Order: sequence, then C-alpha cells, then structure tokens
Amino acid sequence: MCTQNYPNDQFAKGNGPRYLVCARCALEHDMMAPGEESPLYSDEVASARLSLFSRRYRPWALIIIGWTLFLNMGQGIPPWSTLFLGALVLLTIITPVRHFMTRTKFRSDLARLTP
Repeated sequence: MCTQNYPNDQFAKGNGPRYLVCARCALEHDMMAPGEESPLYSDEVASARLSLFSRRYRPWALIIIGWTLFLNMGQGIPPWSTLFLGALVLLTIITPVRHFMTRTKFRSDLARLTP
C-alpha cells in the first residue's frame, strides 16, 4: 500500500490483506481490527513531542539567524553592533554546553512521550 520503510512494530498484525501493511495505511483503509490498538501517536502526544523538540533546538536556530543577521546587516551600527556581537558570542559558547547538559532530561521527557 505504501513504499515507506518502518520497523516491525509499525506494521498491522495479521495475514491476508493486512500482511505487511503499515499501521498508517491500515488506519486509512479501515483494516485495523475493532479492538486493536494503533501504534501511531495521538494528536496530543504528537503536539507534545513537537513542542519538546522545538524547545530543544530553538537556541540553535536563533544562533544561526542571529549570525546571519549580524554578518549581513549588523556591522555598521557603532554601539549596537558591539553589543549584538557580544551577545552572539556568549550564546554561541553557552548553547552547546546547555544542549549537552540537558540531554538526559530531554531523553527522559521523550521516553515519557513515547507510547
């Protein structure tokens, strides 16, 4: 039904027309049994996971945007360019340290949100 590569736990169980059909396609084509639980994420879990990943990687995106703005437009304003450069250097140093120090909390929150 689809051409995606999934792990074995993402396939619908059974023989016949349900054999080797992913859970998403089985839900879309009404092939799941009435009492069978879907391995897909609910809307609440999906939005919580998206929020978790966006909080984790937001500082990296801000650093990239900040350096791009500084290199393109921010070098000509005398008092503000120095302050902006100082803030960017400080964020560039702090962000990797903070990223690796909060790794275990991120993994525990991700495990909590994984069904």
